[in-house]
This record gives sequence, C-alpha cells and structure tokens, in this order.
Amino acid sequence: MRLALNGATIMRAPIEQDVEIAAACGYAALEIWAGKLAAYTRTRPLGRLAEQMRAHGIVPWCINSIEDITHRDAAGRRDLLDELRRTVAAATTLGAPAIVVVPGAGHGLPRNAAVDDAVDVLRAMSDIAGDVALAFEFLGKRGCSVPTLDMANEIVARVDRANVGMVIDVFHFHAGGSRIADLRRVPVDKLVVLHLNGCEDLPRDRLTDAHRLYPGEGVIPIGAVLRVLRERGCDGVASVEIFRPQYWEQDPHEVACTAYARAVQVLADAGYTIERPGRAVQDGPYGWPAGRP
Repeated sequence: MRLALNGATIMRAPIEQDVEIAAACGYAALEIWAGKLAAYTRTRPLGRLAEQMRAHGIVPWCINSIEDITHRDAAGRRDLLDELRRTVAAATTLGAPAIVVVPGAGHGLPRNAAVDDAVDVLRAMSDIAGDVALAFEFLGKRGCSVPTLDMANEIVARVDRANVGMVIDVFHFHAGGSRIADLRRVPVDKLVVLHLNGCEDLPRDRLTDAHRLYPGEGVIPIGAVLRVLRERGCDGVASVEIFRPQYWEQDPHEVACTAYARAVQVLADAGYTIERPGRAVQDGPYGWPAGRP
C-alpha cells in the first residue's frame, strides 16, 4: 500500500508546504486539495508545482474534489462540466491520474431516482474526463443523495466506464451505516483511493467531518475494513483525510507526521506493508506504474 497525505488534513498550510511536509513525513503521494490548488494558480503556473513535486519525490495522486455533482438543473450541469474541463486540464499538467467527485444533497429523492441521476451525470463527465479517472465518493452524512457503499457499488457498476472508479472513506463508511458485506462487492480495480481516519464515539446522525480523528482512534471498525480489502487484493493508495479544526490549529508538520504514523500502524495491523517513495516500478509518470489507478 502507498500512503498519500490529503491536503485537508493540514488545511491551513499552502499547497507548496503540503509537498514539503508530505516528503519530510515519508508519504509517497499527495492528494491535492482543490481550494489550495486554486489559490496557488492565482499567482503561479502549475508547471512550477509539478516541478516541486518531482523534486521532492511526491506523486500527485488525485485532485479532491469536484463537489455536488448530482441533482443539477441544465445550467448547473453546464457549469459542472466546465469545472470538470478546467480540473482535467490541471490534472493533466500535474500528472495526476484522477479527480475525486462527490454527490450533493438528495432533495428527498427515492433511492432509484438518486442512482439514476448519479449514473447519468457520471457518464456525461466520463465523456469529458478522457484519460483522467473520476473517483466517485459516497458521503455518509444526513441528506446526501448517495450515503452508502452499497449505492456507490451499484452506480459505478451501471456507469461501466473505464475511467470511472470510486473512493471509500472509512469515516463515511461508518457514518452512513455501510456494511462489511458491501466491501466484498467492491470492484478492487475500481478503487482509486482509500481515505483513512478515525472518528469520535457519537450517534451516526450527529457526526460531521469535524469529529474526525487520526486513523485508529475512536469507533470506526478500520481494522475490519482493511482486512477485508486486503483479502480482496486491494493494495493501491491510501490517503489520510482528516477535517478536524483542532488539528488545523496545530503545527502542520507534526499533524502530518502523526497521521502518517497512525496510518502505518493500522495498515500494518491489517497485514499491509507500506511502499516507500522510490520503490515503485519505473514504467509510469514519476516512477509509478503506467495506466489508470
């Protein structure tokens, strides 16, 4: 398994500092926070960021994220596809193979209608994304149109496009009430990134992103999730994504290094080994395997 740092974990650090910290703490990759990327490009060219990542041996794994992709009217759909075109261009410049895309609120739609809508928009986005993969992430929070892994499995299977995969975030897995049995139906070759974190012991309907903790802390059954995925042959990229305001107030280097150590521990407990930077086969961009995630 390769470990990435999600820029949201150290939200108040600028993206160029994300790169330096990820390298210093031992991460192999960076999951690029879109808001930081936008701030960077207001004053500097993306090519400079790509050079910095290469110099530090950090792979740009994916851009996170394009949000609220579901249940848009015609004008909203046009805006979405325009945003996608810009993000695909950025991913191509950076050499990032994927973009995380997330659903919006459900607006009271029944399950079948929510699935149909997500399938339709992902197919439209797939036509534009080309060689950049779309990593669809279900959100296990109140009101989201796609709150469970079961629904995400169905949506990705129905889309049936080579450049459409998924994200599993263990916080959303827990908060939305997904089941271990659903993991056994995940198409492992479609799992672009696995988000690692913990969370406080609260009723699921009270959980928000602010209740996230370091991996292995709190009540998420992260060991059970990881063991099933390992048994299924999942051995790709895991990214530490923690939206905790208390952590944002702390030293970002210390937070990122603590997150790395906790992630390594939970992965090792599940039987994974961590692939260090520079150990990947040398047949793809930045020394990573060629092809889609």
